[in-house]
Amino acid sequence: MTREAGADLGLRDDVLGGPDSAGLEPKPFGDRLSLGVAARLSRYLQVLTQARKMGKDTISSQELSDYTHINSTQIRRDLSGFGKFGKRGVGYNVDSLVSQIRKILRTSGQHNIALFGAGNLGQAIASSDIFADHGFRVVSIFDVDPRRIGKKVGSLEVRSYDTMRDVVEDEDIVVGVLAVPAAAAQRTADDLVEAGVKIIFNYSDALLQVPPDVTVHTSSPAVDLLYALYFYLT
Repeated sequence: MTREAGADLGLRDDVLGGPDSAGLEPKPFGDRLSLGVAARLSRYLQVLTQARKMGKDTISSQELSDYTHINSTQIRRDLSGFGKFGKRGVGYNVDSLVSQIRKILRTSGQHNIALFGAGNLGQAIASSDIFADHGFRVVSIFDVDPRRIGKKVGSLEVRSYDTMRDVVEDEDIVVGVLAVPAAAAQRTADDLVEAGVKIIFNYSDALLQVPPDVTVHTSSPAVDLLYALYFYLT
C-alpha cells in the first residue's frame, strides 16, 4: 500500500449528494489507498448498502458516524479527498455515494466467488446476501463429502472438490471463500493459489501461508468480540 489518497488535502465542508451530484465523477487517483482509508470506505459502503435496502435516499455524515463510530470530520475528509460531490446541508445521496465508493475501491461490476465447504457455515454464507449486496456472486460450492455432493444449496448444486481447478478457470473465479475445517484450509488455499486465485477469504481458524501476491482475509467472530470487549472494559 502507498500513500493515503488525499491525505494532504484540506478538509472541505461539502457533503455528497443533492441534485448536483448525479453526473459527477471522483477525481482521478493513481496511488493505492492506504489500509486505513480502504477499510473506512468499505465500512461506509456497508452502511450505505444497508441504508439503501431500508429505503433511505439520503444520509448525513453524522448518521454515517453513528453507524460506523468513525468521527464525522474524518468521514468528510475521506470523501472530499476524491472530489466535490454535492452541497452543504443536503446530505449524501445514497445511490450516488454507493456507486462512487465502488469506483474508488475499484469494485464496480460483478465478481465471481467459489465457496468451499457445504456444511452449516457454508450453507449460511451461500444463502446470505452479504456478498451479493456488494457485487460478489457465489457461482460454485465445493465439498469433499460424498453425502453433500450433488445436493442443492439455494440454486447451486454442490460440486466435487476434484473439479475445482476447471471450474475456477471456466467461471472466472476471483475469490475463494473457505468455510472448511482448519485441518483442510491450507490444502484448499494451496490449490486455489495454484489455480490462479489471488484473494482468499478464510472463515477457519487456520493460519494460512500463501505467496506475497495473494491476499488472505481471516474472519473471526471471537477476535471481533475480543476487540469490542477491550473497548467496553477500558
